[in-house]
Parts: sequence; structure tokens; C-alpha cells
Amino acid sequence: MELTVDELAARAGVSVRTVRFYAGRGLLPPPRLRGRTGLYGADHLARLELVRELQSLGLTLAAIEKHLEKIPLDAPPEDLALQRALLSPWAPEQTEELDRHELDRRAGRHLDDEALARLEALGVVELLADSVRVVSPALLGISAELAELPMPLDTLIASHEAVDRYTTALAAELQSVFQDTIVRPYRERGRPPEEREQLLELATKLKPLMIQSLVTSFQRAVDKAIRRTVPHD
Repeated sequence: MELTVDELAARAGVSVRTVRFYAGRGLLPPPRLRGRTGLYGADHLARLELVRELQSLGLTLAAIEKHLEKIPLDAPPEDLALQRALLSPWAPEQTEELDRHELDRRAGRHLDDEALARLEALGVVELLADSVRVVSPALLGISAELAELPMPLDTLIASHEAVDRYTTALAAELQSVFQDTIVRPYRERGRPPEEREQLLELATKLKPLMIQSLVTSFQRAVDKAIRRTVPHD
């Protein structure tokens, strides 16, 4: 792959100015020169995609620079792709800004002003002047159903905060375990190429399997909690 700076920017979905800014900060290795033309390859594209993944996690530019300092400038694209795969299971959702018609379509129901106010109180949406920002697209449908239940808003908010508090702590602990027991040993062994594909496959499958396991475990925990409230002879 040989790309000009314009082609690289187009492939990465950023501006040429951004590419040059990142290069000036040392986030990208220098291009290969053909005469007076700088040419970029798959390694540059993979590094740009990694930077965008880190940005989606909310990292500052300074934090991104520190993270990339640990990755050699001559790291092959496969190593950079693995880095992205290891990050993606823990990356947050991207917010979306929708008009009311599209919001109703996504939610699968008409959301009146009262329902929107309840969703905003739950932190699922933010009401703007002419549109609605969906903070959590994945939660929109189920949250819309919850908002319609004949339940006090205080109860909904308390329940939402409890779920968010414990799932956030659980995600942090699971990520720490994954890093300590799988990723760190892989790095300490010198990132052997024969293990790269296995780790890439593991990172890809991790998130859906963990979600399925969490849902099943939570269902069992709810059943146990209900049984404890039932009087026994």
C-alpha cells in the first residue's frame, strides 16, 4: 500500500491537516519518500485508526501520546490492529443526534414530551433545540419501554443508577483481569506472531460472550433475590 497524504487522510476519515498534526506530534512515523512525494503505507493507516480508537475512549492527546510511546514506530499493521481489537471491547458507545421522527423509529414507538423527559432524567438522551442527542443508542429501546411503565421516576432513576454503578465497576475489573492475565504476558513474551491471531480472535469474541454471561448471571441473581423474599415454612 502506497498512499499520498490526501489518500491516507481519506482512507482514515480525517483531514490532511490532522494527519500532518499527528505526524508533527510523533504519533505517526515519517513517510517513505519517492522523490519529493511522501508515501504512506498500511502501518500509517493502522496507527491513525488506533489513534481514533483511543480518542473514542475519551483519552486526551497527551494520554494517547504516552500510550503510543510503548508501541515501536516500526510496529507492523497486524500489531496495531491487535491493539485496536484489545481496546474495542471496552470502548464506549458513540452518541447520535437524531430528529424526533428518526428517534421514534429507532425506539420503535412514539415518544411524547413526557417520555422524553423521563429518558433525559435517566441519562439516555439529551434534549437539544431542534434534535435529540442519544447518549446510549443501545439502551434507547429498552429505556423507552421502561419509561412507559407506571412507575415513579425516582424508582426508575435509582434503578438505573444502581445498574450503571455496578456494571461500570464490573467492566473495569474484567478489563483489569484481561490485561493482567492475557495481554501483559503476551507482551512480556515479546509479542510472538504465532500468538497474535489467537489473541485477536479472543478479543473479537470477548465482548458478546461476556455480555451473554452477564445477562444469564444477573437473571439467576434476580431469581435468588426473589426467592429470599418469599416466606418459607
